[in-house]
Amino acid sequence: MNKKLDPDGKILQAVNMDDVREYFAKDQFATSIGIKLLEVRPGYAVSEMEITEQHLNALKIVQGGAVFTLADYTFAAASNAYGQVVVAVNGSITYFQVAQGKKLIAEATEVSVQNRLVTYNVDVFDEHKALIARFTGLGYKKKEAIK
Repeated sequence: MNKKLDPDGKILQAVNMDDVREYFAKDQFATSIGIKLLEVRPGYAVSEMEITEQHLNALKIVQGGAVFTLADYTFAAASNAYGQVVVAVNGSITYFQVAQGKKLIAEATEVSVQNRLVTYNVDVFDEHKALIARFTGLGYKKKEAIK
């Protein structure tokens, strides 16, 4: 469990990770493309996405935007798991290779937490554990708790 904050950043109550999962289950876009949150705790998250025909581009490989969305969602889950709303202010991704197989897995890890800014790296792997891409996200901590 983690602490829920009031708008001034004061601790109100413990945050249950099931509540965080429920909060992110409301992400309609992520749900519509098949992203599933597997693990979440403050500063860390793992998500996966089964690759289907809808994720492929004209070259019949996973579309870069699908990989970016998986990484961005995982960044959001890890950074918001403290119970305080974090919104992305910048995100960049480097693609290393084409995904092989039928599943992508994203793992978000906290790099830095400052007064209002957070930085995370998200590595995206295919089902064979090959590193497909690395996303770096910069987030801004708002003065509100997740609901």
